[in-house]
Order: sequence, then structure tokens, then C-alpha cells
Amino acid sequence: MDAIDSGNIEWRVIPGLSPYAETLAAMEQRAAAIRNGDESEALWLLEHPPVYTGGTSARIEELLDPARFPVFDTGRGGRYTYHGPGQRIGYLMLDLERRGRDIRNFIAQLENWVIAALGELGVAARSEPGRVGIWTGHGPDEAKIGAIGVRVRRWVTFHGFSINVNPDLAHFSGIVPCGLGDFAVTSLSRLGSTATMADLDTALQRHFPDMIAQLGRATGNE
Repeated sequence: MDAIDSGNIEWRVIPGLSPYAETLAAMEQRAAAIRNGDESEALWLLEHPPVYTGGTSARIEELLDPARFPVFDTGRGGRYTYHGPGQRIGYLMLDLERRGRDIRNFIAQLENWVIAALGELGVAARSEPGRVGIWTGHGPDEAKIGAIGVRVRRWVTFHGFSINVNPDLAHFSGIVPCGLGDFAVTSLSRLGSTATMADLDTALQRHFPDMIAQLGRATGNE
């Protein structure tokens, strides 16, 4: 699966490890081109080499090992997170001018989409009020399996989500992930799932039309 047309939204799966700085620049260029009417909306699925990234609420004391991997400041919401091999990154460049100017609804539908895809793979995931991200388990087994961090400029979204498929979870120890140091981080592999990155991509693709439809319905903007 390389490039797929999903209702005039370019769906691209990028092989290998995508350098973070170059990808961020390309994403910002695409978002600007969408706003100017020069490019279609897009969704990119990819992996990064190991990096720590800080959002607009990042606190320097939560960067525990700054020399471990490259560190990037970004314009997305949220605090510090880790990206690396074995983690599916999804970057969404959608035009909320035509899909409803409701950022909260966009984030809620993004979470619901990821949760539905994980459910298809046998993982009972959920969002938690007052906490960012996607969660599994309860009590001592509660852990974070996915992160959400978005930015909206001139009503075009960029950045998006990450889902832990089979990354090295020890790499998260260099930060306080999303400022939530009291909670563990998990992955599909850690939960005993044999689902591959391609399986996750297929599940995401299958549930994507529902997510787009809900953006329209919430605003009366089909």
C-alpha cells in the first residue's frame, strides 16, 4: 500500500524512516498549499528515527535525557513525546474550513478513529477525560498506547497521532511522556497482539470514512 485515493484525500504510506525535520517542513508546506487551493487534503502514515518532540506545553524538566536522541520543538499541542521505529505516525492535513470549524470535534473524532481501528485488532482502547492520548487497561494494567497532538493553521490541520505497534518502550524513559509520569506506556506487541503495521494501516483505512463523515455531521457540513 503506497498511495491511495480516499475521497479526494491523498492517503500515503511512506516506507522506511522519515527524517523528522524534513517531514515537518513538508507537512507545513502541504498545509499551506491546501489553504491556497493548490493541493488536495492528505493523510501520511510513516515512521521516524528515534526523536523526542516537544509541544507548546512542553516543560524542560520533563526532558529527562536530552542527549539520548535529537530533540525538536514543534508547534503542535501537548508536551514531550517520543517517536521511533515500530511506532505508526499519522499526519493529517485536513481543511476544517470545509469540514467544520470545530477543533474539539476534530480531536474527538481523531481519537474515536484510532480507538475503532485498535478495536478491530482486538485491543479495547479508550480516551480518558482530563488526559491526552489513547489508553488501554485498568488499575495496575492501565497504560498509554497512543498519543494525540495537532496544530491548526488557517483552519488546516497538521500533525496528528502516534500508535505504538512494537517500538522499544525503553526509549520513552528519556522523557515524562505527555507529562503523565504516573502511567505506563504500552504497545500492541506488549499487549500480546500479533498485528503488524500493515494490519493497523488497513484498520485505519477501513474506519477513516466514518471519521470524515462525523466531522461533517457534527457541524451540519456534509
